[in-house]
Amino acid sequence: MNTFGNIFRLTSYGESHGAAIGGVVDGCPAGITVDMAFIQNELNRRRPGQSKITTPRKEADEVEFLSGIYDGKTTGTPIGFVVRNANQHSSDYDNMKDVYRPSHADYTYTQKYGIRDHRGGGRSSARETIARCVAGALAKLALKELNIDITAFTSQVGGIKLDKPYTAYDLTTIEDTPVRCPDSGKAEEMISLIEEVKSKGDTIGGVITCVVKGVPVGLGQPVFGKLHAALGNAMLSINAVKGFEYGDGFDVDHRGSEVNDVFFNNNGTISTRTNHSGGIQGGISNGQDIYFRIAFKPVATILMHQDTVDKDGNDTGLKAKGRHDACVLPRAVPIVEAMAAITILDYYLLSKTDRLFI
Repeated sequence: MNTFGNIFRLTSYGESHGAAIGGVVDGCPAGITVDMAFIQNELNRRRPGQSKITTPRKEADEVEFLSGIYDGKTTGTPIGFVVRNANQHSSDYDNMKDVYRPSHADYTYTQKYGIRDHRGGGRSSARETIARCVAGALAKLALKELNIDITAFTSQVGGIKLDKPYTAYDLTTIEDTPVRCPDSGKAEEMISLIEEVKSKGDTIGGVITCVVKGVPVGLGQPVFGKLHAALGNAMLSINAVKGFEYGDGFDVDHRGSEVNDVFFNNNGTISTRTNHSGGIQGGISNGQDIYFRIAFKPVATILMHQDTVDKDGNDTGLKAKGRHDACVLPRAVPIVEAMAAITILDYYLLSKTDRLFI
């Protein structure tokens, strides 16, 4: 299960402390202009060491394309790419080789495969998401030609959260602060909280909100191929994600008469007066903004003593070393956007076959 997607497909490879992270993108339409500066910037938004509230690991994360691009455009053939790892501190993980880190994949991975790469988590490391950001950047470039825009932002860290709907904020400002929050006041509070938690060797979680604008009516299937189910699958595949909701989601303290999205004729186009459904009804996009929220747990690696057991079941203790994020949300924003872009483009391409024989 290293491949994601139906028509637009990403197969990723590599481990945190291996030689490289990379992937193959298949099904990308031909003729898409490849903006290398844009793609690299998407990787820069994800890479470590970008601010004082992220892990200090230093990686250039420069992508090298190996195939599928000619004269600055996609050719329709598989796009191979690689991003070299250069700044691993594998010795930081020596004390973890034979013990199971609490809330990590160490135990389950060992039980499933009988072997694991303990350095940085190996394949289960979030460093794998580099491949998603490259594929997502390609998907974004294709979606741009369809006037579909995707923006994610940090909407909550710990108990500090935005108290207005996304429509109340200027989403063009999210890069103005290292926590990627469109409310400058709340952003400063979030940064202070992350710094406080980090100083104690602890971690904290939060919520990312994502908004997709310009999606046409008709993406998704009514039963097993629901668009919101595909987005949920995409988001829940991201490291540290614990929950997904779209539209009003778990805000269930309302009557149907209060939250039904009433249709009306908007200058010749059928639209809805509200968007409690989050842009998807019956599993199919309805032309309104698609918006959803993703909950991230506190990062499992904490720089504090924890009780655990070794591979033989003996009681022991562990204090992690190395360079780790105290809060994953700022660097997860571009990953959320990438997975949303891959999913939306994939389902757009699928929609082109829905009426083929009618």
